[in-house]
Formats: sequence, structure tokens, C-alpha cells
Amino acid sequence: MSMIRIPVDLVMEFMRKSLQAAGVPEEDANIVADVLIRSDVRGIESHGIGRLKMYLDFIRDKVQNPVTTFEILRESPGTALVDGHFGMGHVISFRAMQLAIKKAHAVGIGAVAVKNSTHFGIAGYYPLMAVKESMAGFAVTNARPSIAPTFGSEPMLGTNPIAFGVPTDEECPFLLDMATSITQRGKIEVAVRAGKSVPSGWAIDNQGDGMADPLRILQAFASGQASLLPLGGKGEETAGYKGYGLAVMVEILSAVLSGGPWCWGVSGFDEDGNKAPNCLGHFFLAIDIAKFVDVQEFKKSAGALVRSLRNVRKLPGQERIYSAGEKEYENEKIIPRIGVPINDSLQKTMREIKREYDLSIDLPF
Repeated sequence: MSMIRIPVDLVMEFMRKSLQAAGVPEEDANIVADVLIRSDVRGIESHGIGRLKMYLDFIRDKVQNPVTTFEILRESPGTALVDGHFGMGHVISFRAMQLAIKKAHAVGIGAVAVKNSTHFGIAGYYPLMAVKESMAGFAVTNARPSIAPTFGSEPMLGTNPIAFGVPTDEECPFLLDMATSITQRGKIEVAVRAGKSVPSGWAIDNQGDGMADPLRILQAFASGQASLLPLGGKGEETAGYKGYGLAVMVEILSAVLSGGPWCWGVSGFDEDGNKAPNCLGHFFLAIDIAKFVDVQEFKKSAGALVRSLRNVRKLPGQERIYSAGEKEYENEKIIPRIGVPINDSLQKTMREIKREYDLSIDLPF
């Protein structure tokens, strides 16, 4: 299978034009494209240009609105509840985190819950918005059912990511961005596009047996015949109940706190099996560090902490210890120089999008 790399600017232009052709306003298309390209540039191929067609299909199928309505339903000095009206999840989330940051500047902490939203891309994008303001940032979202509860065989919870970031005295901030499952659906989609199998410890069938065929896994998800395993894996011996509990925590913050649907209520299908909005919920938190301690002292201490962890004695054969977000930050230095990797399958998808939306853009394949 051939893979080529194309310039970041070209990928951005392609995504912006595709989204605008689908009816997304220019300003909003820029936000969506920026969230997607940030994923590719950070080396997270599962949530970048490879997800563009999914959003275009959602718009075409009328389960996602290209024009985003951001409605504040309830508000206090430090909190807000937002209805996204099934608009572009990236735009809803960008504005929600902006609102949380504004409130944090005013009163120290800003918390914003969101209902009736859609897929928002990489969770880590939004804490980084707070980090740029010398704040701590936190973001969670629920997702389509894919994780089975410990000892269960039916997917009920989404991959339900958790993202938390703070500035340090280094160029690279600390950024934890993780699913509460062993892996995410996106990585299985990447394996399908690459024609590769996946580790059998990622997903199980309804008998509890491991599955390695990524296409079969994705097909079985829709009928509830396959589940991803939570962090810690199957059963209790390796503490799978901890990942299960974290996923429930995210579901509560994202859905119960916002008054939105949860578990199969965000499956993307109605009771008759027809496509429907995902009705996702999110929760964003911004904390103004300066309201607690001096910002420079905080950065210095946070930097000293991560350096002390990276400098401990290493296991035999290991050359380096990383802090959360460090590998992705290093990719941000490299990928803009060498380009975004586009495999055969994604090349085909991009050509199809170009034809369908009659885009005036030259692709190098």
C-alpha cells in the first residue's frame, strides 16, 4: 500500500473548502479544519483528515446541522449550560471553552456543560485553549456506545475521553488526552484503512472472545455484537473496573449534568433504526491558576515535576521516559516539515469528496 505526504496547508485548504461546500459558514469551517489538522499535526491520524468524510456524511444525511446555533440555556458567573442544536461539535466546543475561559478570568473557575452536540474531534484541543491563557483546562465527552461494563458483553458506554492540560516552564505543556477504553474506535478505523489487524485484547465479541479483524469489529459494533474493553482490560484481574468507572464518570459529567441522553441514547439511531443526531454531551472546565498561586511559580513547579519523572532510572533497553503530550508536541515540530501522511484508502476518499463537492483544488494524487 502506497502512502504519500502532502503539505499541511493543502490539507487545511481541502478541509475548509469541503466543509464550506457542504454548507458550513467560513468562520466555522476554519474552526473545524483547525481542530482536525491539529490532530494530524500531532500525529493522531484517527481524528484528522480521516474523519472529514464522516462529518460531511452527517451533514448530507441531515443528522448534523452545518450552521451552528450556540444557545446558553442557564448561566451563572462561573457556570453555563449550552444547547448546541446538533451543530458542528468542534464549533460548539470551541465556543464553550472560550466561555469557560472568560468565566475563569472573571471568577477563577469556569465550567460549561453542553447538550445536543456532535463529535468534537480530539479532546486535547480544548484544554490547550486554556493553557494558552495560562490556565488549567479540562474536557470530557460521551460518545457512541462501544465499551461494555466490566463482566458485561453489550456495548453501553462510549470511549468517553478525558483531557487535562496545564502550562509548564517548558515549551511543551502537560497534556493528558486519553480514552477510557484501551483504544478508540478511530484507531480501529485507521487499521481498516491500512488493511491491518488489531490486537485481540482491544475488543471482544458477545461471548467475551477477543477480536482481531477491525472491519468485523466495526460491523459488529452497530448490532451490539462487539465491545471495546475499558482501560485495564477484561474482568477485574488487571483492574478493568477502573476504566469502566472512569467512563461512567465522563458519562455523568457529559450527559446527566447537561440533561442530555446517555449510553444508547447517543447511538446515532432512533427506535426504528433510522439515522438520527448523536445528541452528544460535553463538559469543559477552565481554572485560572493566578487565582491560586503565582503563574510563573506554578509553571516552574509543573516543569520540575515532569522533569523529575522523565529523569528516573530507566528500564533495561529503554532510552527515554515521556510526559503526557510530549510525543505529540514533538510531532508538531516534524509533520509541518514533512507533510501529513495520506494512505491509498484516504487518497481515494479525498478524490471522491473532491468530485462530489466539485472542489477547485489540485491534489497530488
